[in-house]
Amino acid sequence: MVEILKSACPLNCWDNCGLLVTIENDKIIKVDGDPSHPITKGKICGRGRMLETRTNSPERLLYPLKKVNGEFKQISWNQALNEIAFKLKEIKDQYGSAAVLHSHDYANSGILKNLDQRFFNGYGGVTELYGSLCWGAGIEAQLWDFGDAYGHEPDDVLASKNIVIWGRNVARTNMHFYEKLLEVKKNGAKIFVIDPLFNATAKIADKYISVKPGMDGILAAGIIKEILRLGLEDRKFIDQHTHGFRDVEKLVNSITIEKVSEMTEVSIENIQLLAKVFANRPTATFMGLGLQRYKNGGNTIRFIDALVAISGNIGIHGGGANYANLQVGQSFDLANLTLNERKTSHRKFSIMKQAEEVLTAVNPEIKMIFVTCGNPVIQVPDSDIVEKAFSSVSTLVVVEQFMTDTARLADYILPTTTSFEEEDVYYSSMYHHYVNYGPKLVSAPGDAKSDLWIWTQLAERLGFGEDFKYSRNQWLEMTFQSLTAKGMTLDVLKERHTHELPVKRIPWSDFQFKTPTGKFEFTSTNKGGLKLAVPEESKWNNPVLAQDFPYNVLTIHPLRSNHSQNYHLLPKTPQLKVEVAENVASEKFLKDGDRVRVWNNRGEVKGYISILPKAHPNTINIDEGIWKQFGGSVNTLTSSRESDNGLGSTLYDCLVNLEKINELP
Repeated sequence: MVEILKSACPLNCWDNCGLLVTIENDKIIKVDGDPSHPITKGKICGRGRMLETRTNSPERLLYPLKKVNGEFKQISWNQALNEIAFKLKEIKDQYGSAAVLHSHDYANSGILKNLDQRFFNGYGGVTELYGSLCWGAGIEAQLWDFGDAYGHEPDDVLASKNIVIWGRNVARTNMHFYEKLLEVKKNGAKIFVIDPLFNATAKIADKYISVKPGMDGILAAGIIKEILRLGLEDRKFIDQHTHGFRDVEKLVNSITIEKVSEMTEVSIENIQLLAKVFANRPTATFMGLGLQRYKNGGNTIRFIDALVAISGNIGIHGGGANYANLQVGQSFDLANLTLNERKTSHRKFSIMKQAEEVLTAVNPEIKMIFVTCGNPVIQVPDSDIVEKAFSSVSTLVVVEQFMTDTARLADYILPTTTSFEEEDVYYSSMYHHYVNYGPKLVSAPGDAKSDLWIWTQLAERLGFGEDFKYSRNQWLEMTFQSLTAKGMTLDVLKERHTHELPVKRIPWSDFQFKTPTGKFEFTSTNKGGLKLAVPEESKWNNPVLAQDFPYNVLTIHPLRSNHSQNYHLLPKTPQLKVEVAENVASEKFLKDGDRVRVWNNRGEVKGYISILPKAHPNTINIDEGIWKQFGGSVNTLTSSRESDNGLGSTLYDCLVNLEKINELP
């Protein structure tokens, strides 16, 4: 019997699509978009379609595995859970529960994935990670400026005269917004793309402006300077609703427009053009995640926020400093799941520096690492150190679906279900404000179990099983308590499969900000003011390093894989592709297909050349996430330094050199 059922995409990305899934004889046959979804309207990307391949792949891990004398051997769930529980109890008794590191990321956006926190809090509290490889510096920056990170609802862009897409290739990462841009362009709105790479989004722009990687904050300062020179600022908004404007004014007066142009490698004419664009309200600004992945990343987002504020584009239809939309996730009562009050021992490591922290930890040392929802050996920067750290502990437990680079290092691998094999609710705090329901559609193959089942079984063995004696429906009801009080129930969501959340469609329209002053803060009351900051690895900060390693390497999101999730499933064996600006190819006498070595003081990778037309000079891109067996990881090259505000990565703050080689090893 063939059925077509509604579901939802679990991938932690901008679009959070509604799906139609074809099922026959308890097997996923095809994944399509759901035309009735109010935002995604039946269109999905290749990564979403790959969920069928992921679910049905013969490479799935189907049974618990234990490493014995360097080889994995299949064991029973009972043995695996008993041994892991025994080790957890032994570690807690001898060293304290903080001797366990929980290394967690966000491969799946399901609400019930938060139950891993409940388990580790019930255990007594462990060493946790803070910060974000993905968007942490920008989130923290907007918390300083606005008091929170909120975005406008998708259709608000229809009111914009101008749309500035800053460091964000929506054609690759946010396809439904890309379609919205095509719509507004037909209606007469102007699109401006600021990016080091001439990407698919830039192709539809009215104006593409190429900027030196990492210099976006300096560019924003130059645009502010020009707005003030021309008297185009929104003086009423500045005087009534902001704090610290004089500090910004003084700062931009300390640098000339010529110097801004030199540093950013953007012409004065284009800086002047952008000043007029921002002043021609309403102008909507949509920031990507890459431009804050530098040492100066938080400051970059703060300068762009300041530009949007000074030009009067905060709190108005068609405006906004759109980076994230945390009010979506704030709609749920996630604290009901996590039992934070149960911690008796607690320690935090930076997600960026977790490897170094593991290798140097004392009182207690890290004795066990438990990995969920991530592949840190590939995704965490300075990956050679990550592999060393994760190989150094007594016990590494990985909850996984496939034999990833991280899983290969494990002592125990616990096979988990895919999203179609378990029930959950999905949302994204990045673009739209609809929540999606994903029912269980098919049985899991082999003996794969859900994360929730694993936590429940371990909790029972460790003496706090009562904390997990709820059905999946009861867990979800816990997270819906405040929504139920507003008239939106879990039952209604299950019936409709998607539902609009009660968020502010135009944030800050009342000009009531969540900062200490209640105003937009150019100078944060608690954290300080803006700085004309540059990347750590740049000729402006480290000229000697820049002489040895003259090229900026970016590590953008791959087209067909959500981070590292799909490379091994692609029909054609992937290879590491080194995309270079035309001047790099010319200087190094390279042509498409040539083999090259890319290196710096942290490591090297080898791959083949692809020349990027119109990319900013001295810029290289290597897509992130590629596995070692296919030539990766690019994070062999990247630094584990933290952003200026301590909450973000510096994955793009990376200088390299390259040379042609005859062949790959």
